[in-house]
Amino acid sequence: MRWRPTTRAAAAGLVAVGVAGLLAATPAAAGRRPRHLAPLTGLPESAAAAHRPALTVKIDNTPNAHPLFGINDADVVYEEIVEGGITRLAAVFNSRLPGVIGPVRSVRRTDRLVVSPLGGVFAFSGGAAYALNSIATAPVQRFDEATAGPAMFRTALRMPPHNLLLDPTRLLAEARRASPPQPLFTYVASGHPARGAPVATFSVNFPAGYAVSYTWDGVHHDWTRSIFGAPERTAAGVAVAPTNVVVLQVNYIGGVGNIGAEADLMGHGTALVFSDGRLQRGGWFHTALRRPIALRAAGGRVIALRPGSTWVELEALGETVTATAPRR
Repeated sequence: MRWRPTTRAAAAGLVAVGVAGLLAATPAAAGRRPRHLAPLTGLPESAAAAHRPALTVKIDNTPNAHPLFGINDADVVYEEIVEGGITRLAAVFNSRLPGVIGPVRSVRRTDRLVVSPLGGVFAFSGGAAYALNSIATAPVQRFDEATAGPAMFRTALRMPPHNLLLDPTRLLAEARRASPPQPLFTYVASGHPARGAPVATFSVNFPAGYAVSYTWDGVHHDWTRSIFGAPERTAAGVAVAPTNVVVLQVNYIGGVGNIGAEADLMGHGTALVFSDGRLQRGGWFHTALRRPIALRAAGGRVIALRPGSTWVELEALGETVTATAPRR
């Protein structure tokens, strides 16, 4: 199976629902979540995490940065295209905090749109003036290498600039008190039947050699991730394997891979949601900067995810997603 992104106008036809109906059914407005469920995973929440704000960290994704530190403890990870067509990560931590996160890298314009529905704390190494001016408008507390104090440090185990690490517990202790994040997604209840067409593997065809692929693991009920032609593992040797993968096909304002480009996450577009070993096709809709992006299938049905971690792939219009069905 192979899909190409539609135009933004054509994507609107995927979901026959008005803006008023959409606003009434975004994750934040769809109902009050039980207090014992983590907002960004839908899993049982620990007492320690119940009042914790979201911590979004910009993480390097070049070959020299791998293996990454702490990425498997992120509730949500956004993969975005930056200059030269390479990708960089914005990893959101809330329900769990690893001992160390990194390598930490610089901010981009897209990050303002990613963190605005989350609030909380944003950690990065620094950035160009245009990117710093952009993130300054977001509702987050910002910490870079110059302001994080001992919570950010360089390790001799890596060559610069791929050696800046973050102690998240220490950083949050230095931050002002902030509210926990609102849910970004809707989650299915336990025992809910899987929806969509079965998928064994799929690839998100980012440019510049940064394509990623995922393989369904029916034993662990997650998607094993590969990048640069090999399965991805953390610095601790653990396979990177999110519960869900959401592909949002977006326009990059300023041109894909150009300096200063920004993923346009306002409006609507095509969404491919991989969950439970299946694919649901639909649309994404974002009507207000501080509200979550809504995911809907044809007819207006909300696309719900399995409780767990989620990677969000911000794929450029014109690129493809290639999937294979299970062998019979």
